[in-house]
Amino acid sequence: MAKPDKREEIIHAALELIAEHGFHGAPMAMIAERAGVGAGTIYRYFENKDVLINDLYRELEEKMYPFILDGYTTAAPFRARFLHLGTALLRYFIEYPLDFRYLEQFHNSPYGVAVRRDKILGNGGGCDAFRELFEQGMAQQVLKDFPLVILFDLSFGPLVTVARDHILGFVHLDKTMITRTIEACWDGVKR
Repeated sequence: MAKPDKREEIIHAALELIAEHGFHGAPMAMIAERAGVGAGTIYRYFENKDVLINDLYRELEEKMYPFILDGYTTAAPFRARFLHLGTALLRYFIEYPLDFRYLEQFHNSPYGVAVRRDKILGNGGGCDAFRELFEQGMAQQVLKDFPLVILFDLSFGPLVTVARDHILGFVHLDKTMITRTIEACWDGVKR
């Protein structure tokens, strides 16, 4: 059996600790201890904690996008594409709760503000399927007449809340409830 890569051990330890304790509650020494490496070893892979936090975010995005885009086609009708992306995003959050907790913290922190702004403006790289779909929906007047950021909030804000409630055990999201939830988000933004 191959020995796990130290960088991967550090990334995984950071994901667990930050998801559990937040950015400030997971100092580098704690991450090193959880990863089973010396504190100095982290700095061979990451210049500082900010670099670790941002690199971890990018790695989670690289993991999430293929999951979300699996089976997605721009040839499908607009509503079907919206439902696909919303359903895939919610399923990802449910299947990877640590990733969800990290991403939620990241996007609601100073680290995530510039990333969110760049994504909304189309300058962020990565997966543009959401922004492209919404821009097309606005141009075709399929979506309500709101700024792009409000359409995102109305569509995906509820998904974040529902995913959090599922992870916390307040509600159980089975396939039917996921579908109904995404359809309700669609109802909130369609004309």
